[in-house]
Amino acid sequence: MEILVEYLGAAQFEITARKHKIVSDQPLENGGDDEGMTPPELLLASLGSCAAYYAVDYLKRNNLPKDAVNVRVTAEKVKGPFRLGNFKIEVDVAQDLKPEQLKGVDEAVHRCLIHNTLLHPPNMEVAIRQAVGA
Repeated sequence: MEILVEYLGAAQFEITARKHKIVSDQPLENGGDDEGMTPPELLLASLGSCAAYYAVDYLKRNNLPKDAVNVRVTAEKVKGPFRLGNFKIEVDVAQDLKPEQLKGVDEAVHRCLIHNTLLHPPNMEVAIRQAVGA
């Protein structure tokens, strides 16, 4: 997997994945134009959309109602080091699911790639490179 991030000016960046593009920005009070989600919001969006995908996938495979699925993700800023912590994922589903079906949704959400990546942090390498001719 790969994404490319290009600086657009002020506090805006264009993010490209395959043929898809989104803009990340900062709120006005942080020097941005508030024309896109901040990086922490993108992280929460990634986690929430992944959880929703796995929940809906489970519901589809079991011929259960999936139209009522909504996911809310919250996190807090914490220190030591400065990061996001205390994540909470709330998954709303149809009211008529049985306890074993709710358990199935829960197990499915726990298979989310982003959820598991955050629970088991990957190795991460940073390489700073100078542009040719700079």
